[in-house]
Amino acid sequence: MKTTGFRTLVLGTPWRNLTYCIIETDEGITGVGEARVLGKTHTVTEYLKDVERHFIGHDPFDIEALYRRMTLLDFGKPGEVVYTGLALVELAFWDIIGKSCGEPVYKLLGGQVQDRIPAYANGWYTVERTAESFAQAARKVVDRGYLGMKFDPFGNGDMELERPEFYRSIDLIEAVASVAGTRAQIMIEMHGRFAPMQAREIARHIEKYNIGWIEEPVRPGDLPALQSVRQHTSLPIATGERLYGAPEFREVWGSQTVDVLQPDITQSGGIFETKKIASTAEAYSIMVAPHNVGGIVSTMAALHLCL
Repeated sequence: MKTTGFRTLVLGTPWRNLTYCIIETDEGITGVGEARVLGKTHTVTEYLKDVERHFIGHDPFDIEALYRRMTLLDFGKPGEVVYTGLALVELAFWDIIGKSCGEPVYKLLGGQVQDRIPAYANGWYTVERTAESFAQAARKVVDRGYLGMKFDPFGNGDMELERPEFYRSIDLIEAVASVAGTRAQIMIEMHGRFAPMQAREIARHIEKYNIGWIEEPVRPGDLPALQSVRQHTSLPIATGERLYGAPEFREVWGSQTVDVLQPDITQSGGIFETKKIASTAEAYSIMVAPHNVGGIVSTMAALHLCL
């Protein structure tokens, strides 16, 4: 089997665009890959045109060779654009492989291990930033049966929070925690915006609540800053959504700074590269929760990886 052509498709959503890569083969099988590209949609789609030689005219079963062509043979160090483009193609290749074999992808990755995959709610807090509004929204999430919910209470804070904004954010966390109780864990999204000093202060104020993890408390990839937070809190720390490909996770291994890794399949080069990251994490007793804010294709890819 050989791939014969491709096209891209961009769909707008109320939040952000979803980018699709549709790849055709000489056996009439079509595969679809998906990624959410933040601020670089045009760049990624044009990049795929530039590197068409790496994935058209090739056997879609040769995933390792695809990875090598797209990350090593162009000489430059691959980053977000390359790994996102690779993921779009790789997901489409797995779609083709699954259809050709007549098997779900998770069976081709080693088979099923889990019967159920837990999910937490996100995006539920598009309400007024008051304790009452957050509590009301959180109550709806808990009533729907979610056992976890993630949210960012910090507004537009960067590096540090002004005092009124700091206490407002803590009030929002307290309001949600009072609703969640022991019925649901809460995950605090920090979006990599804080200096270690501010992240430590926030962690100290919320350690009494049922916190699943604090996410990206400092700039992504800043391991010394992350170590500073790690040394001053017992809260689980999650990070990894903005690390691109397995090489960028190298400094994490053995550092004991991270409790939950969050590689994003659509930004880490696809399913196989993310599986390698997860396998290494297992060797270091680090939990993995694949990051996903995409549509149905990337969500199903994450589900198949987790099964």
